[in-house]
Amino acid sequence: MKNLLTILVLTILMVSCTSEKEQNPFLIQKQNIGLLTDSTQVKDLELVFAKDSIVNASIKGDEFTGQNNDIDIFSSTGEKLLSLTPSQSLDSTSVIESVRIFSEKYKTEKSVSTLSTFKDINEAYKISSINNLINSIVISVDEINTSFTIDKKELPANLRFDMTLKIEPVQIPDAAKIKYFIIHW
Repeated sequence: MKNLLTILVLTILMVSCTSEKEQNPFLIQKQNIGLLTDSTQVKDLELVFAKDSIVNASIKGDEFTGQNNDIDIFSSTGEKLLSLTPSQSLDSTSVIESVRIFSEKYKTEKSVSTLSTFKDINEAYKISSINNLINSIVISVDEINTSFTIDKKELPANLRFDMTLKIEPVQIPDAAKIKYFIIHW
């Protein structure tokens, strides 16, 4: 009877462990992107991206410039997935400050990706602000700590050249495509 109870308990434990939902490596949330979190240190990136290539763009002697060096992540097929910016340059214990998304594989919980349009962003999230830059506009969504960049070529001609204009969401065409987006931690 004891052996039967032990076997039953072990079976239940094994089934419960294997039925746990695995973390989607391409899901973007406020505090993480797949296994990459807002507290992941540079030294741990090889564990997080074990199947991918990590390219550190450090330049010798730049420790005095105060500039951060991006770390690019490529898939095993050579596709550029992400570009990570550490909070401190040349510090393996530094955490990641921002992540630029390049691959359409990465999606928010509301299915916004680099293949999405302004309409998708506007329907899924509350827009916090719109910044009018020289060649692009940056749409900030505080809910997920994200900035979406749209090329001004996607805008009507009257909005493209005047950086002093305050651009409102209703002025942006629904079909305007996302150029890229960045998660800030």
